Amino acid sequence: MRKTSLPVIFVISILTLLFSSESFAQRGRICGVVYTKDGETFEGPIRWDKNEAFWDDILDATKRREGRSDEGRRREKYIEIFGLRISWEEEGTEGQASCGIQFGYIKTLKRRSRNRATLELKNGERHTLYSSSTDIGSGVREILIEDPQQGEVELDWGDLDRIEFAECELKQITKPKRRLYGEVETRRGDVFKGFITWDMDELFYSDILNGEQRHRTRKIPFEKIKAIQRRSSSSAWVYLKNGDKIKLSGTNDVDRGNRGIVVKDPDFGRVTIEWDDFDRMELLKGGEKYLKTYDEFEEIKPLYGVVYDEDGETYEGYIRWDDDETYTWERLDGEFRGLDVDVEFSQIRKIEKVSSRSARVTLKNGNSFRLSGSNDVNDENKGIFVTTKDGEEIELDWYDFDRVIFK
Repeated sequence: MRKTSLPVIFVISILTLLFSSESFAQRGRICGVVYTKDGETFEGPIRWDKNEAFWDDILDATKRREGRSDEGRRREKYIEIFGLRISWEEEGTEGQASCGIQFGYIKTLKRRSRNRATLELKNGERHTLYSSSTDIGSGVREILIEDPQQGEVELDWGDLDRIEFAECELKQITKPKRRLYGEVETRRGDVFKGFITWDMDELFYSDILNGEQRHRTRKIPFEKIKAIQRRSSSSAWVYLKNGDKIKLSGTNDVDRGNRGIVVKDPDFGRVTIEWDDFDRMELLKGGEKYLKTYDEFEEIKPLYGVVYDEDGETYEGYIRWDDDETYTWERLDGEFRGLDVDVEFSQIRKIEKVSSRSARVTLKNGNSFRLSGSNDVNDENKGIFVTTKDGEEIELDWYDFDRVIFK
């Protein structure tokens, strides 16, 4: 029998390890087949609107309200001053509600018009969504498809007919890229850890940080950066892996024109940090183990739980939150210490009213925090509705509501 030398075995082992590591680092990429309205077809990894490229990235949009608030009903509101209650009625307003869904739940996306799309989810449900920012509609900045046969193709919203999403095969990823991961600290001392999108744009280590140093243009790949620290409203210190420290200014990557540093922290959800709140970001290794594949997204379920009112009465059944959110894929919005936060209902264990202006949210992982500044978590809430097993619908407004425990 022919023996294999130890050096050869060592080299093979190292190459196998590197290949496995690279394959692991590429899991989680959005992928699919893109059909254009003029009959062309492209297939491969997709980068959507510059800042979504992974299944847990969120397609932001609006949807039509389907609850009672569409009916123009009157709702009582009140304030208390020195023990005196002053109440009045307000007309309900119809219209649209903001929403967001992770790409991992979507089976197909069909373009309907310049500002409208129909999504078919994995469970067969269909939802019509409308433009709210730049994720749907003619405002989409670009849709990039890395087709292994045809190269990188850039499309705009008007080019699309439909997209069929599917898991990427490794052979389709001709340009391997790693996702930004690290810790971000605010000027108030809050620290968030997770996947990062810089300036609502850059999300790969191969993406570029732009700035000016002594009137010279600098374009620095994030893979060469160790940390970025806010220096002032108009500049930042950039710490490179080679030990250099440079001051950059002159672009919205490194001044208050920055559109937001987004951190997907499993203890909070999606946190958006403005430049004036930002202190420091440090890039870290090890984020690959948190990437989710298309098949790993949990089954979509209706919101179900037990709602408690101020008098201690309980109501168990299917829940419509804020007369709007009814599924686990939908998101609860609010502000945490001045920062915008949104968290998927599937992550939430409990919501407790703290006051007319805020609520405490407890996640399934045990983390708990207080949210305010949104009608999801204050007295602008349009109603918590519970449909019991007997088919009875119970309505609670924010003043009657005490807490909900989701099951």
